[in-house]
Amino acid sequence: MNDTNDVEEAVAVAFREEWGQVVATLIRVTGDWDLAEECAQDAFAQALDRWRRDGVPRRPGAWLTTTARNRALDVLRRQAVGKEKLREVAVLTRDGEPYDDDSGVGDDRLRLIFTCCHPALPLEARVALTLRTLAGLTTSEIARAFLVPEATMAQRLVRAKRKIRNAGIPYRVPPAHLLPERTTGVLGVLYLLFNEGYAATAGADLVRTNLCAEAIRLARVLARLMPDEPETLGLLALLLLHDARRATRVDGAGDLVTLEDQDRTAWDRAEIDEGAALLETTLRRGRPGPYQIQAAIAACHTTAPTAEDTDWADIAALYGALLRHVPSAVVRLNRAVAVGMSEGPEAGLALVAELEREGDLAGYHLLPATRADLLRRLGRTGEAAEAYARALEDVENDAERRFLEKRLAECRSA
Repeated sequence: MNDTNDVEEAVAVAFREEWGQVVATLIRVTGDWDLAEECAQDAFAQALDRWRRDGVPRRPGAWLTTTARNRALDVLRRQAVGKEKLREVAVLTRDGEPYDDDSGVGDDRLRLIFTCCHPALPLEARVALTLRTLAGLTTSEIARAFLVPEATMAQRLVRAKRKIRNAGIPYRVPPAHLLPERTTGVLGVLYLLFNEGYAATAGADLVRTNLCAEAIRLARVLARLMPDEPETLGLLALLLLHDARRATRVDGAGDLVTLEDQDRTAWDRAEIDEGAALLETTLRRGRPGPYQIQAAIAACHTTAPTAEDTDWADIAALYGALLRHVPSAVVRLNRAVAVGMSEGPEAGLALVAELEREGDLAGYHLLPATRADLLRRLGRTGEAAEAYARALEDVENDAERRFLEKRLAECRSA
């Protein structure tokens, strides 16, 4: 018998690293999204029991794929499906062997993204479905990422799966001339996948390293697939420039470290240099888009020798440019922070007040948290404490909660 805690940790690691591959492979051969998820979940449940008895396998992903395949075979037999479909599932790759066709992309996870991002689906549904299926994010996590109720997101996911099934949308990377119509959705998926890894919406960990790594890996594949699309390079540059700071975002206790307090000598210079070079290359093409602009903002931070050297005026201007592409309340909130740093906290507070009156970010903890930080910088600690308390009502991530509690205590004791 193996230690229960060790096995549970091994299954948790396998879920983070293998879920997307197992589900993507099952979807390819069964064509049934719900069956794929059900069989994958069953395989992970079996792992908890079997790995305690037999030990953790040398290749957990292969074990999980085989177990899920066998479960799919059992279900399909009970449904009396045709022999051809049973044959396809029976020969499902047993050892994580890549699948390929004439698209030249032997990556089931990228195929899954392109399937989810079919133009017949609404854009938000494309992104949400991929995050659910590829990354194994819960419906509630995805709902928080989109700032919508969980029930609303659940309905969107059901409708998207139904449309893929009823319309017979193929599981493949489309031919080159059809790639552009899916690019926006695919880029959005990778961006939100990385964001969920970089700043998890809920749970004990602020950073989920596996999601960051998978987003960057897929962004590299996409950049090779579409080398002439500036935004694919812009996204890869953005992810690399953010990821360069990942190790310094939390301390040894797992507590959040703000950008201005991070140890810049510990940033990954190789990722910064690669991201900056990609950004320079894509900007030369003269077709700036939202990911290139965000990469330029990230570059302002990563190339500043110290926090005091940060060009906040330039960052505020870049957020203004980003608003023309993405006129969202979240971008406006980020611009308010930059304005507050470049023109003074009062100027930032005026912009935050506008957002509060409009109500689009109601329930979004970073709105009162931003107000609190600007008030703290002005020395108005009583008002800042009230704002920090409001932010704590909505925060879901444990590391962010501890940070806000620390700031609240500081303001109350000032």
